[in-house]
Amino acid sequence: MNNIVEDHDENQFANGQSSRDLRVCPDVRQLESQLMESDRQRRRLSTLRRDFIASDSNQSSEVTLEMETSIQEHEDAGIEVVNVRLNYLAEATPKPVNYAYDPPAGVPRRSGKYVQQSVAIRNGREVLSKLSLDTNGFVLTEHETAVKDFYDPEEVKSVYYAEVERLLKRVTGAERVVVFDHIVRNPVLAERGEKGARPPAKMVHNDYSFKSAPRRVRDHLPEEADRLLSKRFGEINVWRAIRGPIESSPLALCDARSLGAEDIVPTDLVYRERVGETLGFLYNPKHRWYYFPRMERNEAILLKCYDSMDDGRARFTAHTSFEDPSSPPDAAPRESIEVRALVFWAPENN
Repeated sequence: MNNIVEDHDENQFANGQSSRDLRVCPDVRQLESQLMESDRQRRRLSTLRRDFIASDSNQSSEVTLEMETSIQEHEDAGIEVVNVRLNYLAEATPKPVNYAYDPPAGVPRRSGKYVQQSVAIRNGREVLSKLSLDTNGFVLTEHETAVKDFYDPEEVKSVYYAEVERLLKRVTGAERVVVFDHIVRNPVLAERGEKGARPPAKMVHNDYSFKSAPRRVRDHLPEEADRLLSKRFGEINVWRAIRGPIESSPLALCDARSLGAEDIVPTDLVYRERVGETLGFLYNPKHRWYYFPRMERNEAILLKCYDSMDDGRARFTAHTSFEDPSSPPDAAPRESIEVRALVFWAPENN
């Protein structure tokens, strides 16, 4: 008879959060040994990579990334994939500039040049138990909501923000969470200019940079900023379907371990009242992409957009929507909401 390994939590989704996972396996000791060895490898590689980056050794960083890629490709063997084309920046200079509003006449809305690159996107549902925020930069979890209408900003702020704060505390162990804004995406409503909706974002990017993430703390919590910035903090997005299942333009997420420093392109994001900074990315064949097909309304992706802790864990990752070749011909337009939150940890919970 096959043995059953039991993990006493609430659901089978994300490592380090409440989940109950009953997994059938032929040999418990063998599985435990494999998992322990895999964890040891990841810890060793994370330490090596951090040390190499600190010493500014491009060659050593390349060797470490090659080792990580080889191990992960072995672990991912047999996972279902879709082959798609993603929009990457073609070059890092001059610094790209994106406008968050219609710019003056003659000024392009987006100055960076983008090129499509072919990538394989893996089905993340097949590796749920292996994913974690600190290793990969994203997780999927079950999450029920009492919100009736996600297009009602007042209901979202009064009901959903508190739900997200509780979720992030539970999953991350954070001491404090401050939700500061949200975006609803619906291409049909966006075209009509209704409900404040935007279309899906179809460029590989990350919402914050090393420069703009601390600035967000100062923007929203100015009186506490110096104290809060002296400890570990982060910015995490919570992404979910407004109406499920998601059949078109799903969200693709890049494994943070597959990103190299040479791939990152700081990008100005110009608002009417200020200039922010996001990250664009150059294509690298080592990038490993995942997605969670047919997401339902009771599921949420937690996506790490910034972490101040520089100790080898994932500090941020890249994401984008994409055209899914497996979508049905009559696929419903994507309806989703993403909430952005500042996350603060007590020193003992780093």
